[in-house]
Amino acid sequence: MANEEKPKQKIGFTIIKNDPTDGHKGYGIGSLSLENVSPVIIDIEEGVARVEIGAMHARSDTERGVKFTTNREDSEGGKPYWLVWVTIDQKQEGPYYAGVTACEMVVNREKRRGYKILADHVNRMDKSMKRHILVDFMDDRSKNILRDFLQTHNREIWDRSDEKLHNDLQVNSNK
Repeated sequence: MANEEKPKQKIGFTIIKNDPTDGHKGYGIGSLSLENVSPVIIDIEEGVARVEIGAMHARSDTERGVKFTTNREDSEGGKPYWLVWVTIDQKQEGPYYAGVTACEMVVNREKRRGYKILADHVNRMDKSMKRHILVDFMDDRSKNILRDFLQTHNREIWDRSDEKLHNDLQVNSNK
């Protein structure tokens, strides 16, 4: 009974369990399912990555209480983050990281201001859902954090992922 009392930890990447159009052919047909998409926020300074489901609606713990603008100067002196959209899909061999796209974000808690381009965040989520890999422009530290997070989360999923993801998260010492 001791095991029943402990709350279950959710570390998984899925956020919506079922197909919203399952069983009928009416409203919602052709809608994209967010079932296999999860937002991962990388705190560059702390060197950590974590799934923050609230980021699906721009309400993650990182974003809460901050007014975002498209003017970088509003959040000057803030902390840099990456919001990474991770989509998992199935191959015959099993699940793999199918889409991984990153977008920039800066949060200045002291000023309660932040920088992000919402349209970019939405477009990158869409690209992830369409199985694109867009991470090669990230800084080396962030690439290492993301690569380590994805490998640690599930090594088999990482191993089945496309070579493009592996290559784009590879850090070159020649840069």
